[in-house]
Amino acid sequence: MKKFTGIASLLLTAGLNGFSQTAPKPYGALPTQGQLNWQETGMYCIIHYGVDTYTDKEWGFGDEDPKIFNPSQFSALQIVAAAKAGGFKGVVVVAKHHDGFCLWPTKTTEHNISKSPYKNGKGDILKEYREACDKLGMKLGVYCSPWDRNNPNYGTEEYVKIYREQLKELYTNYGPLFISWHDGANGGDGYYGGKREVRKIDRSTYYGWDTTWGITRKLQPNAVLFGDVGPDVRWVGNEEGHAGETCWATYTPHAPDEGKIPANGYVKDWEGTEGTRNGKYWMPAECDVSLRPGWFYHKTQDEGVKSPYTLLDLYYKSVGRGAALDLGLSPDPRGIVNEIDVKSLTEFGNLLKQTFAVNLAKGATLTASNVRGGNKAKFGPQFLVDDNRYSYWATDDKVTTPELTIDLHAPKTFNVIRLRENIKLGQRIEAVEVDAYVSGKWEQIGAATSIGGNRLIRLSQNVTASKLRLRITKSPVAIALSDFGIYKEPVHLTAPKISRDKNGEVSISTEAPVSAIRYTLDGHEPTTSSPVYSKPFRLKEGGIVKARAFEGKSQQSESSYASFGYSKAEWKVLDANAATEDWGKAENAFDENTRSIYNTLKKDDTQFPQQISVDMGREQKIKAFGYLPRQDKQADGIVDSYTFYTSNDGKTWEKVASGEFSNIKSNPIEQPVVLKQEISARYFKFEAQHVIAGNGITVAELSVY
Repeated sequence: MKKFTGIASLLLTAGLNGFSQTAPKPYGALPTQGQLNWQETGMYCIIHYGVDTYTDKEWGFGDEDPKIFNPSQFSALQIVAAAKAGGFKGVVVVAKHHDGFCLWPTKTTEHNISKSPYKNGKGDILKEYREACDKLGMKLGVYCSPWDRNNPNYGTEEYVKIYREQLKELYTNYGPLFISWHDGANGGDGYYGGKREVRKIDRSTYYGWDTTWGITRKLQPNAVLFGDVGPDVRWVGNEEGHAGETCWATYTPHAPDEGKIPANGYVKDWEGTEGTRNGKYWMPAECDVSLRPGWFYHKTQDEGVKSPYTLLDLYYKSVGRGAALDLGLSPDPRGIVNEIDVKSLTEFGNLLKQTFAVNLAKGATLTASNVRGGNKAKFGPQFLVDDNRYSYWATDDKVTTPELTIDLHAPKTFNVIRLRENIKLGQRIEAVEVDAYVSGKWEQIGAATSIGGNRLIRLSQNVTASKLRLRITKSPVAIALSDFGIYKEPVHLTAPKISRDKNGEVSISTEAPVSAIRYTLDGHEPTTSSPVYSKPFRLKEGGIVKARAFEGKSQQSESSYASFGYSKAEWKVLDANAATEDWGKAENAFDENTRSIYNTLKKDDTQFPQQISVDMGREQKIKAFGYLPRQDKQADGIVDSYTFYTSNDGKTWEKVASGEFSNIKSNPIEQPVVLKQEISARYFKFEAQHVIAGNGITVAELSVY
């Protein structure tokens, strides 16, 4: 009897151990294989190039003549190579933007590349991109705008059929594709075959997205679908290139109106920034941002190309928060990525390589407070420093706040920590803290909330230590952590900040003291022979200021740049619609403070147009105006349709410019309005014809160049 009891006991123990050694149960919504492939891609570029490149617009109206599209040296190979030099793994080609011009010889519309002079009407830009990606080992995706301001059928069921045929052509002829990209911009004014009218659609139902997405699933089953509502990858809710500090890969999209079905362009997009903890769908975020201020190339924005360290910062705030970085490239009229852009991309790519070349935690001894079933061979912490993204350290079901000690065996200096979960089992961990053993005691050096497919903790200063500790402080279930790494980002100085007050006084500052700040006013890059900044200086007539920080003879920061219009010291309000409150007074429109706004918003209906006219104090030569929308991430009162007037007596006005501020809601940067020819005037009037939302207008700043 005792022998039988002993055997039974052994069998029971073995059974329990066997049960405890099984993998943790998946938690919540889970990724598909396509989504896993997308997560591993990490970074890609979206390329905006077409007729808008030649009209100097962000959104074409749809009436552009295909004959203007005739690049002198288009090179898909050069464009894709520029992206690859930046460390990007794929490109998304804007095959058709809102203007409706198709970059491939489609059978669905005459408004396509075959009607252009490019290669005598025999060109096919999509084919050239496909060949370039194949040659360089890069992934290819496509974006075909759902909105078409050229097509006379837009707004009818017939157009939806045309749109779906365009997708079929792209999917059939240019695969394999890794992503099918869908914009939320749809419905509004356009050319529409000469009708020149506003066409509204039901954004919730018009495109029949379930049916449209079915085309992708059938013809490109490995491609993920991107859009405001995914269904595979969601928009992060801004065009600034960053996800939330907490960013969940799961998401439940909501329509703005109760009871409606959310759709692209019809969703509470701000919820996409953080996602939804325990959301209904696995739908991680994509962070889209342009390398330049705008999405298409504009000569006036050559000085606004993002620097390598700005791109690195965006990398930490996108890829480093479990999202992907989708960087906009804008080939110039020649049909290639401008040399300025290539330089920044290449230096950024080199920075990434330098930073993540070596995991300083390799070779460390890792000791966990708990290992699932005691089975270190299957679930031990050693898997955190291998090269497999899905091997992992797991704990017993009841152990949700374990600790891990990392003995580096020798002091290591680092400033970046990387964590990853095995997302095949869902996004599980909700909070972590990292400590370093310094001067005989543990000191916290970093913390994070969501982890998911990738989490980078960028430390504010270098840390040198030989022993570290990772503490999981919050998780609803057993953990499945797959990666732990520490890295050293190269030392660099931060670029100076340049500002100007209403009196025209320019100030330049740095976050920390440096040996010298040097600047230029002629557009050239600052060098060690440039003037040293010592105190604010007047820049009454405006111009371009560039500055760079220097430390000793060997270290220098990237240069920063600011473009200023005329000084506003003498400006006065001539006339304006009444401000809503004292804090919204008209003078705020030219106080050189981007945080203050001129505000006429009211609760009741407001009549348009609304206007503000300004006396500049003296006659000025005017080449361009600038409108900066409110910078507080609110849409009410942002002007998207405008007219500018000038006058020499403040009574008789001449219209000098009118148009729309395309994409201003998603990309609320200063909107330049370049005049066809230079004029001289003392007074100008800004008139708002329409706003994105709200009853009234808001203006952060008006400028004259």
